[in-house]
Amino acid sequence: MGRKLISWLWPALAGLVIAALLLLLFPQLGGRDPAPTPEPDALPVASEEARPASRPSPEIEQAPPLNRGQGPVSYAEAVERAAPAVVNIYSSRIVERDEHPLMSDPFFRQFYGDDLPSRQRMLSSLGSGVIVSRDGYVLTNHHVIGGADQIQVALRDGRETLAEVIGTDPESDLAVLRIELDELPVIALSDSSRVAVGDVALAIGNPFGVGQTVTMGIISATGRSHLGLNAYEDFIQTDAAINPGNSGGALIDPEGALVGINTAIFSRSGGSQGIGFAIPANLARNILEELVTQGRVIRGWLGIEAQEMTPELALSFGLQTPRGVVIAGVMADGPADRAGLRPGDVLLEVDGRPILDARVAMSDIAAIAPGAELPLTVIRGGQPLELVLEVGERPTPSTPNGPEQRP
Repeated sequence: MGRKLISWLWPALAGLVIAALLLLLFPQLGGRDPAPTPEPDALPVASEEARPASRPSPEIEQAPPLNRGQGPVSYAEAVERAAPAVVNIYSSRIVERDEHPLMSDPFFRQFYGDDLPSRQRMLSSLGSGVIVSRDGYVLTNHHVIGGADQIQVALRDGRETLAEVIGTDPESDLAVLRIELDELPVIALSDSSRVAVGDVALAIGNPFGVGQTVTMGIISATGRSHLGLNAYEDFIQTDAAINPGNSGGALIDPEGALVGINTAIFSRSGGSQGIGFAIPANLARNILEELVTQGRVIRGWLGIEAQEMTPELALSFGLQTPRGVVIAGVMADGPADRAGLRPGDVLLEVDGRPILDARVAMSDIAAIAPGAELPLTVIRGGQPLELVLEVGERPTPSTPNGPEQRP
């Protein structure tokens, strides 16, 4: 009897061991996804205040809706329409170099006299840009030209010229330059709200300074946010290869119209790994308009520091579900302060609309014109409270917005 029991147990134990090994090697068999890999941090981008300007609105060419019929075998025609308007941008700035301690010693200085080694050195960077108006307006990224003392633009036809900075917007990482040249090639802007996941996309830029390069992929996602790249995020994600030097370049559709401005990548190596982000053409158009006509981007502002609502915080405030945001701080003499908001209040609704996502609410408030009256619903001490706030104008930021990996 004992031998029969042992002969029956051995196959059962072997089967359990094999099943355990399979679950370890392939966790998805047990309904579990592998743990996500954390993303690397990168350096922040320097900011620069936009300069005031008074100019007429730029004339932008609007592209017709994309035809999603049978796809072409070649995209050479689309590239030929768009590529001449994509430029290389070379920015440079002079920085002070630390002087060697021996240079302050009179004994060593006598060997140099007045010909001391220069304490200045030139830092150069490269990127891309897109000509969007026959007036010479060029869209690029703020981080491409931020802090530059001199900006040079090179066209595909071989012409080069110095560029004037019309304005920059660090919070969307966009900048507008202007160049003075005749017969400029111009790219048409598409309606980026019509972009669909799966559309073919081509990226044009100057990766690693090798010269103008075209890469192809698809639209991987739209409306990407919560990435920690910019204060205001609504990115188009693509797997078209984007590398250092592509920043500020064009993401185009199969008909050669501008879909977005290539801006950032997620990468372990610093090069393309199939996850790139572009600022939608519609947002870029709005920023261009304001920087050209106003000299700055005008956004609505409440003057609060908000904290995301968590299930634990929701219970402590007597909420059944996590909704709204906790006001962690109120800027002195700001719109919220003047309206009577206090730290510890829970902001539930803005203009009758419930707050479900803090970043979405921030973008919605930014779209409200300063001076408008805005009804708010808050909870204070467990009791609902209705307030009316006069929207202010968001101040120009003086610090970087967060970690990012820029191509």
